[in-house]
Amino acid sequence: MERLNTKLYLQNCYIMKENERLRKAALLLNQENQALLSELKHRLAKSAAGGGGNNNSNNAAANRASPKPGIDAAPPAQAGGKGKPAPRPK
Repeated sequence: MERLNTKLYLQNCYIMKENERLRKAALLLNQENQALLSELKHRLAKSAAGGGGNNNSNNAAANRASPKPGIDAAPPAQAGGKGKPAPRPK
């Protein structure tokens, strides 16, 4: 019985250590996402303020309906869903 208890204790320690590692990784990913979102908002604001006439042709092309609905749609994980994030390149 004591051996089983020791085994379970060690498994619990491993799980807690892995949980902490994953928590730190999630925090770093969240910080990176926030920085990227901030940069994107900054670029969009900058282009909207200074772009003027050149953006009209780009906006018209972006607003056109796709011949096949949903073909240009992002996968759910990239469209703000709660799925697994895309793997990071190494």
